[in-house]
Amino acid sequence: MILTGMAPPWRDRITADPAILVGKPVVRGTRIAVEFVLELIAAGWSFDEILANYQGLTIEDIRACAAYAKDVLAEERVFPAANA
Repeated sequence: MILTGMAPPWRDRITADPAILVGKPVVRGTRIAVEFVLELIAAGWSFDEILANYQGLTIEDIRACAAYAKDVLAEERVFPAANA
């Protein structure tokens, strides 16, 4: 379901500041990068394992990381190179 006219659900939880981790997107109020959270998920960590090991995060933060990644990838355009 796509809701038009609404801010993305991650907007209040994900931020990027050049002074924090060289501007990588992080969970607001932490130095935990979205990329790192996604790496944990890709490595097979459950949400419960992530929350137990990183008490500064909430389930909503983890979901915001996934939503942010989805939105970034939705904007990506791939143009196949011509065979030379």
